[in-house]
Amino acid sequence: MAAAWLLGLLAVYLSNTNFAVLNPAGMVANQELNLIIFTVLLGLLVVLPVLVMTFVIAWKYREGNSSAKYSPDSDHNILAESLWWGIPTVIIMVLSVITWNSSHALDPHKPLKMAGAPLKVQVIALDWKWLFIYPEQDVASINYLQLPINKPVNFEITSDAPMNSFWIPQLGGQIYAMSGMSTQLNLMASKAGDYRGSSANLSGQGFSGMQFTARAGSEADFKTWVASAKHSSASLNAETYQQLRQPSQDNPAVFYSSVTPGLYDRVVMKYMMPEVQ
Repeated sequence: MAAAWLLGLLAVYLSNTNFAVLNPAGMVANQELNLIIFTVLLGLLVVLPVLVMTFVIAWKYREGNSSAKYSPDSDHNILAESLWWGIPTVIIMVLSVITWNSSHALDPHKPLKMAGAPLKVQVIALDWKWLFIYPEQDVASINYLQLPINKPVNFEITSDAPMNSFWIPQLGGQIYAMSGMSTQLNLMASKAGDYRGSSANLSGQGFSGMQFTARAGSEADFKTWVASAKHSSASLNAETYQQLRQPSQDNPAVFYSSVTPGLYDRVVMKYMMPEVQ
């Protein structure tokens, strides 16, 4: 009874609290939420009986209960042994199959099966800000990400600073940004709105302010934003990038009307080939 009350109170609390991972706004995040719920419910098949039995046994065999039967040989009960070893074993086997299937289905490198070519966005983690480059649109932004809804997005992610982690909880899981490496993440927003993006890996003094806004809107909204970014007086070239990569905290959104071609690749390669700057 106590467990049921606790679960009820937890359900009420969660329904009135905006936990990003429990409020998905994209196809990948929705699949991840279903996986979380299923594994939690499956785990409760073991946890709840154990909790109930703990209270029952403590009450039944309390010191003041003289009518409790002493059964020193009950540990050799085949039926009981089969239950408390067999059920967890079956659950682990089920979880193993689910883990295998979901790891392949939700592989961040795996392109989403949607019609049309994906939008390509290159992400560079800096101290302590996020740089987003749209190579096909030839624009860039700091701490602001504009996305069209119902269109897959292919992120290429690296770091020009300590290792970091790129995460938009309502759209999907996190993936690491590492110097000299280019990781990939495929996501898609299915609802219009503003979603919080952040760093999910401690990276120094300005870590807490390393957040950005991911705004999902219509295709027309995306084109309008690109057009407005094109009117920015700032351009991202080698000189302005060197200034940008200097450590700074709590940076506002900034837009760049053009980007030097190959900038992302040079950032990746300079850690593999130091002469490349």
